[in-house]
Amino acid sequence: MTAEAWSPVLLGLRLRGRRVVAVGGGAVTARRVTDLLAEGALVEVVAPELCPGLAALAEAGQIRWTARRYAGSADLEGAWLVHTATGHPTTDDLVAADAERTRTFCVTAGDGSRGSAQVPARGEVPTPTGTVRVAVHAGGDPRRAAAVRNGLVDQLTSGVVDLRDHRPRGGWVALVGAGPGAEQLLTRRASTLLAAADVVVTDRLVPQAMLARLPGSTRVIDVGKRPQHHPVPQEEINQIIVEEALRGHGVVRLKGGDPYVLGRGGEERAACEAADVPVEVVPGITSAVSVPAAAGIPVTHRGLARGFTVVTGHEELPGLPTGTDHTLVVLMGVAGLRETAARLVAAGRPADCPVGIVENGWTPQQRTTLGTLADIADRAERVGVASPAVVVVGDVVTLAHGWGAEVSVVAPAAPSVAVA
Repeated sequence: MTAEAWSPVLLGLRLRGRRVVAVGGGAVTARRVTDLLAEGALVEVVAPELCPGLAALAEAGQIRWTARRYAGSADLEGAWLVHTATGHPTTDDLVAADAERTRTFCVTAGDGSRGSAQVPARGEVPTPTGTVRVAVHAGGDPRRAAAVRNGLVDQLTSGVVDLRDHRPRGGWVALVGAGPGAEQLLTRRASTLLAAADVVVTDRLVPQAMLARLPGSTRVIDVGKRPQHHPVPQEEINQIIVEEALRGHGVVRLKGGDPYVLGRGGEERAACEAADVPVEVVPGITSAVSVPAAAGIPVTHRGLARGFTVVTGHEELPGLPTGTDHTLVVLMGVAGLRETAARLVAAGRPADCPVGIVENGWTPQQRTTLGTLADIADRAERVGVASPAVVVVGDVVTLAHGWGAEVSVVAPAAPSVAVA
């Protein structure tokens, strides 16, 4: 049978608890046996010797090993499927011929056209309610099949394909970090879960264009907090997440930055676990590191800073390192900026310690205001600094784009620097 003659019927085989024979003890067989075991097949390997991977499976009792060469159709008795990869075409042809007589489907790894079955290029996209699988046959061309498979998996994990479950199943929750605000910085796992969600509980700092592309029937619940204005208390947010999941919905709690970096993700996870709701945490790129980077400020730099601390501007700042070689990143710190600067100077930081404030990081509205602890509050007031913003204190601020400039640069289509 030639490769061109192949017109396979694409079926999924349920092999759990069923006998499968693998002829050959090399690396190709090892890869296929690993897949078969994952599906619950009862695998017997017929080969005089085993590669280390197969030997370990045999020693662990996960496969049965017949330590000899293939002996004929008797080796296939009771098998639902046989896979042959001996490296010897004559032996592989014999296995295929015996399988044809015993009506056992056969995969011949050396030349797929000689068997009665072929293994496609496969890809998997895990979702909370089951794995979406794709399988590609490409006229006997495995490289083309793999290339097409890769493209399909990329599309499925991009967030543009509706992956929601349309059969009643148990609800689930994913606490997903949306990153610092640029849609391109969202993780693949985050995009996949958004495409699988029935309900998205979101805050105000997530990429809005991404929400606009969700299916029209996906419910978006805005629980965003603003400075001095928390319309939905955290306890109520926890309740919303849990109740939606208990109704059988897939729920993504979408949060700017990372759920576990001053994002109260731990409280939301605990609420889900207390209600026996399955919960997954997907990290995001935290604004504490990424927003300074967008302005050219690394939170550590050889010769300038070996460590950094992330705090919220809502809290007192006792006990922090006072040297300018230790970077301090302050989140939610605009409203209390003047008080924070005064406390840091009082605690021992020099008044000329560099400070940078980065507003709207990773967006076209990004702007950086530069100064020192002595004057940063006045500078921020003059240019109208507002949240969301990240405040960075330490010598690393001298690496910021625009440090040392004497004028403000206004460029609406690109990040700007305010130093006047």
